[in-house]
Parts: sequence; C-alpha cells; structure tokens
Amino acid sequence: MRAPRRPVRPAAPGLAVLLAALLAGCAAIEGDTYFAGIDDLPLMPGFDERPAERTSFETPGGRIEARGAAGTAERAAVLRFYAETLPQLGWQRLAGDVYARGEERLRLDLAPTPDEPGGLLLRILITPG
Repeated sequence: MRAPRRPVRPAAPGLAVLLAALLAGCAAIEGDTYFAGIDDLPLMPGFDERPAERTSFETPGGRIEARGAAGTAERAAVLRFYAETLPQLGWQRLAGDVYARGEERLRLDLAPTPDEPGGLLLRILITPG
C-alpha cells in the first residue's frame, strides 16, 4: 500500500518578492545600451556616446578606458542612474562619483556641453586601482 501524498506547499511570499525584484533589476540592465567596447558599462537613456571622447589602452597595471556621452538631463538624474545601475554590475561606491570593482576604479565627471545649451557631457574614466 502506498503512503498518502503530501500536498505541495507554495513558495514563501518573501521568496517570490525577492525573485521578482532580482528579475526586475536584471531586466533594467538588459534593456540598456552600453558604451562601445565596454559591454558592462551602461549608457544612460537619452545620452549619445561621443566617439571623439573614447580612449582605450592596456598598461602593466591594468586597463584604462575613457568614454564620453552627451544628453539633456539633470545632473542628479545622471548620478542616480549610475548609483542604481553600477552596483548591479559589481561596482561599489567609494565616495562621491568614484566606484571600485576589484582592482579598478571608475570615476564619473559631468560638465555642461559647450555646443548644446542645457546639455550635459558625461565622462567616465576606468583606471587601475
């Protein structure tokens, strides 16, 4: 004779909420456009990469990558975008606009665009730590 089957318990509600939050975060990253040559550095929506601002080379201590993009957004919105997305990619905020991941440092720099009134020029620099 077979033992009676136990009913299957639904997953805990907390687990479902956690899973939904993780998937939402991944979807936000997947939908982003990335800077050329750096497949894990998202380009803020509404910003266009500036190829003239692109530098990339290797040193004995690690890579150096510089990228630039311009768009119209509030400075606080740009900083908030990167404060939310960079940690999802392994970057930890050190201070101000500086992040670290492993032996690398990432710095955000924002300035008014000289050729577009009301625009912002975003420069990102990745260097060895």
